[in-house]
Amino acid sequence: QVQLVESGGGLVQPGGSLRLSCVASGSFFTIRVCGWYRQAPGKQRELVATITNGGTTNYADSVKGRFTISRDNAKNTVYLQMNSLTPEDWAVYYCNARRFDDSDYWGQGTQVTVSS
Repeated sequence: QVQLVESGGGLVQPGGSLRLSCVASGSFFTIRVCGWYRQAPGKQRELVATITNGGTTNYADSVKGRFTISRDNAKNTVYLQMNSLTPEDWAVYYCNARRFDDSDYWGQGTQVTVSS
């Protein structure tokens, strides 16, 4: 079992920055890929960024150059640094972990509100 706890969401003005954190319980090294997804009201959940245990990253086109995903294995934590936020980034952000056995785990979500 893996439990994920997100934090770092909040209200930010357009052009601002936030850093989301996702702490995983259990052995971080059983996780093959960590990712951040988001879901805006009335829309489907979409991929934001992923990072493998080897450090390979992948980003949605809409966030490339603005968001950075990283992981700290010593702290069992994955981060999402979000810069130059726009109202289109307003959503609930979810942390995901996929283990080597392909089992999937999700956090409870953290709200990001971008508004002036």
